[in-house]
Amino acid sequence: MCTITAMAAAASSTDRPGALEITRRLAEICGPPFARFAGAADEVAGRTARWVAVPGGPRAAAEVLRLAAAHGLTVVPRGAGTKIDWGAAPEQVDIMLDTGRLAGVWHEAQGSALAEVGAGTPLRAVQAALERTGRRLPVDAPSPGATLGGVLAADEAGPLRHRHGTPCAQLVGVRYLDAEGELVSLGEAGTAPLGRAAPARSGVAHPGAAALFGRGELPGLDLARLLCGSQGGLGVLVSATLRVQAVPASRVWVSRPVWTPLEVHDLVRAVLGAGLDPAAVELDLPVPVPLPRRRVSPFHPSVVGRPDHPALTGRSTRPAAAGSLVVLLEGGPAQVAERADRLVEVLGDEAVVSHAAPEWWGRYPFAPGDTALRIEVPINDLHAAVYALRDAAGGPVPVRGSAGVGTVHAALPGTLPPERVASILSAVRGVLLARQGRCVVVSAPGAIRRAVDLWGELPTLSRLRAVKAHLDPSHRLAPGRLPGGL
Repeated sequence: MCTITAMAAAASSTDRPGALEITRRLAEICGPPFARFAGAADEVAGRTARWVAVPGGPRAAAEVLRLAAAHGLTVVPRGAGTKIDWGAAPEQVDIMLDTGRLAGVWHEAQGSALAEVGAGTPLRAVQAALERTGRRLPVDAPSPGATLGGVLAADEAGPLRHRHGTPCAQLVGVRYLDAEGELVSLGEAGTAPLGRAAPARSGVAHPGAAALFGRGELPGLDLARLLCGSQGGLGVLVSATLRVQAVPASRVWVSRPVWTPLEVHDLVRAVLGAGLDPAAVELDLPVPVPLPRRRVSPFHPSVVGRPDHPALTGRSTRPAAAGSLVVLLEGGPAQVAERADRLVEVLGDEAVVSHAAPEWWGRYPFAPGDTALRIEVPINDLHAAVYALRDAAGGPVPVRGSAGVGTVHAALPGTLPPERVASILSAVRGVLLARQGRCVVVSAPGAIRRAVDLWGELPTLSRLRAVKAHLDPSHRLAPGRLPGGL
């Protein structure tokens, strides 16, 4: 029930002064069906919200933020909630601002190189709308049902990051709401209006932004792109303008079975050195499964004279294929076919060409309840990182991701005690430190999230602290979600 009366009854059970007024104002701003007292499922990394507001547009979203500012309330944005348990838990969640009604795709006629998309628009809907004009976003985030705003807030990238970079790299400009509810428009070349979203007051540059970003205090930082990966801690995304491109006429996946991280290292180097311009180079390295014991007589002709044969040793000399290295090629049909032939020569006789992606393509190796890790390391050191993870964990762990750029995800059982996870992280980070790599905890069960260092060493923390202090001095937006408890 989402009536004002029902909300007032729920709010009256709280002891916070002004709760009834806040409840009524949220219903007035969003409409009674779109404002409610939060339920048990309205959590952010285990922290339960007090209210849920679903504003119908930028003006209403701005009013929600102004209401929060007036009453000293915290606000955490939510899209589809596919990554709501990623990262650290916020210190407090008073209002969960659902962006589901901040949706839409606006673009020019066929051939336009840009599209403006509402933050609450599901990525699948964006791609479907663009596909009707023969275009796409070169963005393939793995989270099913994710909104564009959620993808940008986590800077979540899939296999296409190899050629096109993360979603942040496709960003031309944004409209976002600051902590005071002011609508800010930022473009590639500075401040500019970016589309049809109605401003709360006027689309203006953030006060003081030029001083912070243009006079040497934070050199080289672009505020629009800085919002990527901020998990709603620097602003509430309203819409984003991104580059689009023509849908490739042809796509093929060339795969090869792999057994060891070192073998993957050698193959990736060979692929990247062949000048084939791959769109993606993905690795799936699950826990290997030994071949079953073969019940063969030791007097069988194939065994005689071979004391190391599996029938005699009781185990295979080589485990079943522990995983796959898969390369995506995109382009014109003739060009892709020619490059695929060359790629098969590079990968060897075990390479297979397919017009469909493997089942695991664009999916994470972890499941709900696992401790999910992300490893970022120069590609020449990826194998060292995987070996270090195996050594620290005491055996192979599932690893999957973009081997061609050195960014992969791994899964540890959520049943491991926090101190065991902490020791694994310490060991892996020690190996990565000398290789300019990082290992961060993407998500984890609550007990582990609270006990371990999720981020590890972060050289840019002081810079991030300065940005947070400038854009959100009251720590109203998702407090505690950013590294360093910001």
